[in-house]
Amino acid sequence: MEKTQRVQNVASLSNETIPAEFVRSEKEQPGNSTVRGTQLEVPLIDFSNPDEEKVLHEIIDASCKWGMFQIVNHEIPTELITKLQSVGKTFFELPQEEKEQYAKPPDSKSIEGYGSKLGNDIDNKRGWVDHLFHKIWPPSDINYRFWPKNPPSYREINEEYGKHLHGVVDKLFKNLSIGLGLEGHELKEYAGGDNMVHLLKINYYPPCPCPDLVLGVPAHSDMCFITLLVPNDVQGLQASRDGQWYDVKYVPSAFVIHIGDQLEIMSNGKYKAILHRTTVSKDATRISWPVFIEPQPEQEVGPHPKLVNQDNPPKFKTKKYKDYAYCKLNKIPQ
Repeated sequence: MEKTQRVQNVASLSNETIPAEFVRSEKEQPGNSTVRGTQLEVPLIDFSNPDEEKVLHEIIDASCKWGMFQIVNHEIPTELITKLQSVGKTFFELPQEEKEQYAKPPDSKSIEGYGSKLGNDIDNKRGWVDHLFHKIWPPSDINYRFWPKNPPSYREINEEYGKHLHGVVDKLFKNLSIGLGLEGHELKEYAGGDNMVHLLKINYYPPCPCPDLVLGVPAHSDMCFITLLVPNDVQGLQASRDGQWYDVKYVPSAFVIHIGDQLEIMSNGKYKAILHRTTVSKDATRISWPVFIEPQPEQEVGPHPKLVNQDNPPKFKTKKYKDYAYCKLNKIPQ
């Protein structure tokens, strides 16, 4: 069992003050470092637009210039997303001892399970968040030990959601591949094809009495290829733009897409991983459901061979994903 005190419990005991381990340095505190009065309007892409060239251009442009975008009309039923959010929220409202049955084992090399900390915290600071990780694809990688049995519909809904994601992931990879001058299938093939891992995370950010002093998750880029994220209706995502932090304007029922480190590496720097973080609310619980599309641990990822030559040398090392992840989580230079 992870011995860390759960943030949900800390929040229930905190009326006006919070433990010092959650208070960020002055330059990191969102109260000091957020550009106020401006919401970042990240590109919004209509995924069902019959003008495929336009969709292609918008995805490429956003991936090069922003590292993030939102997609609407993505063919995942709104009703299914609502159910996904409902069963996830229900899990976090269970009694603490029931949630602890799904805790990440202390000796585990995987990050799957219920927990409150991830990797090495800088300055021993903690994020104002609890989480649950489990894989939803490929079937051979799924460990149902970390899938809540309560509510009873949790498994069925998450499996259905996992199936629906394939179409979106395939379309994104096809467009991103063409955007690099490759054939539509080549990028996904190089990334591991249908063996790519779909790792679901639920982030649970309880209300916080001092939201200007804490971060839900500190500044980071995702280490996967791409992230497909669904939040609840409580805003909290911030992105870095020209060295400044901005609130991201979220469009209801959209998917937020983040370009991750492995895609930046595969594209040899053409696509940019987005630096982002999350803030929390004083009165409301924020919950988000990112799915990280990752390589298998043993998969080697480097710049795609067709994108490097004498005039365009590789900007990144080729390495096994598990080695990349180990360095990133332990703050070791790559």
